Amino acid sequence: MSWFSWLFTQCRCSAPWLLLVGLVGRELGLRVGWQVVQTATCSRWDTSSVQGLFQNGDMVIGGLFSLYNKPPAIDHDFTQRPHYESCTGLENLPLQYIYAMVFAVEEINHSTTLLPGVKLGYHIHDSCGLPLWALRAALSLVGGDSTSCNSTVPLIIGGDSSITAQILSRLLGPLSVPLMSYTASCPCLSDRRQFPNFFRTMPSDIYQARAIAQLAIRLNWTWIGAVMANNDYGLTAIKEETQGAGVCLAFVEALRRENIVSDAKRAALAIQASTARVILIFTWYTDVRELFLQLAKRNVTDRQFLASEAWSTSGDLLQNPATSKVASGVLGVAIRSSAMPGFENYLKRLNPSRHPDDKFLIEFWEKMFGCSPAAAPFPSNASLPLCSGTESLEAVQNLFTDTSQLRVTYNVYLAAYAAAHALHSLLSCPNGNSPPGKNSSTCSFPKHIKPIQVLEHLSKVNFTTPQGETFYFQGADVPAKYDLVNWQSTPEGQLKLVVIGRVDGFDLRLNESAIHWSTGVPVSVCSESCPPGTRMATRKGEPACCFDCIPCADGEISNITGSPHCEPCPSDYWSNEKRTACIPRQLDFLSFDETLGITLTTVAVSGATVTTAVFAVFIYFRQTPMVRANNSELSFLLLLSLKLCFLCALLFIGRPSVWSCRFQQAAFGISFVLCVSCLQVKTIVVLAAFRSARPGAKALMKWFGPAQQRGSVCLFTCIQVIICVIWLSLSPPVPQPDFDKPGLKVTLKCAMASVVGFSLVLGYIGLLACTCLLLAFLARKLPDNFNEAKLITFSMLIFCAVWVAFVPAYVSSPGKYAVAVEIFAIIASSYGLLLCIFAPKCFIILLRPEKNTKKNLMAK
Repeated sequence: MSWFSWLFTQCRCSAPWLLLVGLVGRELGLRVGWQVVQTATCSRWDTSSVQGLFQNGDMVIGGLFSLYNKPPAIDHDFTQRPHYESCTGLENLPLQYIYAMVFAVEEINHSTTLLPGVKLGYHIHDSCGLPLWALRAALSLVGGDSTSCNSTVPLIIGGDSSITAQILSRLLGPLSVPLMSYTASCPCLSDRRQFPNFFRTMPSDIYQARAIAQLAIRLNWTWIGAVMANNDYGLTAIKEETQGAGVCLAFVEALRRENIVSDAKRAALAIQASTARVILIFTWYTDVRELFLQLAKRNVTDRQFLASEAWSTSGDLLQNPATSKVASGVLGVAIRSSAMPGFENYLKRLNPSRHPDDKFLIEFWEKMFGCSPAAAPFPSNASLPLCSGTESLEAVQNLFTDTSQLRVTYNVYLAAYAAAHALHSLLSCPNGNSPPGKNSSTCSFPKHIKPIQVLEHLSKVNFTTPQGETFYFQGADVPAKYDLVNWQSTPEGQLKLVVIGRVDGFDLRLNESAIHWSTGVPVSVCSESCPPGTRMATRKGEPACCFDCIPCADGEISNITGSPHCEPCPSDYWSNEKRTACIPRQLDFLSFDETLGITLTTVAVSGATVTTAVFAVFIYFRQTPMVRANNSELSFLLLLSLKLCFLCALLFIGRPSVWSCRFQQAAFGISFVLCVSCLQVKTIVVLAAFRSARPGAKALMKWFGPAQQRGSVCLFTCIQVIICVIWLSLSPPVPQPDFDKPGLKVTLKCAMASVVGFSLVLGYIGLLACTCLLLAFLARKLPDNFNEAKLITFSMLIFCAVWVAFVPAYVSSPGKYAVAVEIFAIIASSYGLLLCIFAPKCFIILLRPEKNTKKNLMAK
């Protein structure tokens, strides 16, 4: 028989009770046969091992607290009634929480305005920090006490952990019993669809997780390790908030309470091996105590710890020698503290002689004074001697009597007052003329209230606390208020708690100057921040906080530290050498005062000078057969056009302007067409002359006389002139910086607004050149001692080769070097024509004058 099957056989008081027991089984995945339910009988709940503190009243509220830190072993032999040993390891601080609830109830009972005429009682149980024990205690509270199955509580203050609160809320939900927690902080508990009966005086973890993330970002900690409780406490919120804020978790270690020693060792090794200098610990202070002990054994003393509210104010840790060695300088989020007037005196007046049935107080007294109170009917340790009766808590200084910073204690206090105000609202008459609980058709009675009524009124409470603060619920939550605390060393070597800031909602205020660091401000990053001029590049397979710093590309900058990307400069700006600023781009062009410009100018002027010299030679020897052969006018015109070709190259050097851009293309196009036209007419004349020597073809030369030759040259040239005029009138080239090319220096060039016009100019020159080459090639073998067609053929081959090679060289050359390539092509083709055509003639005229005769020229 399972434990829950046995549970069914123990109580059959009511349908709600059976429903609740069935829900317990469902929560833990257990099935109970219907026949067991049918045979259930009502019997006394086994409370021999359930320790508690009780006070009866007109109305009773329940309390669940994790008072002991050492759970017992459980006998799992379900063939017998379950047997539970008592928990051990009484904790001082949770005991203070219990008496905060008792203190609040006593204040309420003495109040003349809150629940007047109604005595409020309490049934408080220990849950031993285990969900199963919390279930037993909750079932005991809502199912009935030890004497009656009908005495139940309409509200429970408890659920000290998020996982326990979730289980209890789900179990109590069908019965509409409100559960009000003072420490459960999981954001999941804010979901009213899943937990409609849950309330808490503790803010959601969302707020402290975001505060911790903001704190880490504020102090430039982006690479932190995390040690978490093995439940919902903080884990979800921390992962969401840290990742969203740019903080990465180097590792996450979980601590299980039942295996705390082995888990703490594993976590200590992870902390020691990690490169993270800042460690976030999001778990209970009892677990932290063991973790610090393991770190102290390994001499890990150079880590900065971030504390969650569960241990940031733990006096037990502050007074522990291992803590001062490992954790000096801790920064943490703490529940906002508040004063409770009269509470300190109340605690110090506690004495078993006045509370002989208080098992918790008796055990605390035995632990504190090492003796058994004489008034105790059942001492927890019979071996202890009897107390003298003079023992008092007046001079005791420990966590139980310390009321300097009441945090969770104040949450318990608020929970009790919230319950009282909900009950007061429920019992109050709507007309306001009768006090709570008096006979009226419109009033509720203390003995007849139902949990669902308390639930409705609890969600609407809005009151002012005795401390003057306004209290209300926002769904399940209260407005978030935290302190930021720092553990600072005193001259005596002890640790003290200092408030260094506050958190209200998502607003964080931090006084950095008040922080005391043990070894200076820690640096905890996976990768150092990228300096200006670089950007972050995430490493593949690693968290976003681990990255490499990549220099910005040319034309891009980053002027801040840790930039995720580089910003491109505007088109008329370029990045400086360090890639930290955009500077204006420098205009660059082929000028007369640079080496390349001087060289090209010299070569072009030299070509023009040589052409002028040849022209002078031809003028001087104009009556000789070599000059007069094949129309000397065309030779002079050819020399003139070659000179213009050399000189037009100079128009491409210097700063481009509107008129220079127009004139250089027109001069280039017209000069070369004039030159090629002269050569083409010369070639045609050579062909016509030899053709006319054949019988019957003498009339052919009439069509190629001097007038026709001059007219042909003019016609060919005028066509180019017309093309240039139309082009330059409609869409002329304009000076324009070439921002498309990368670099600090931007070339100022003559941009072709119309590619069609420029193509027609080049295409027409190419057409004439190809035609001339073809005709000269056909006339190269004509029988003449000095056949000018051969010279024209060689010159046109060089001309075409230069301009064919020009196209890819021009396209692939950057900036001003493209202009230099065009100038080189002009000069090279001009030299090719000059040398191939006129060098042989000048050689004969000047060096072989004996061959400069008509007879020699006409020889076969």
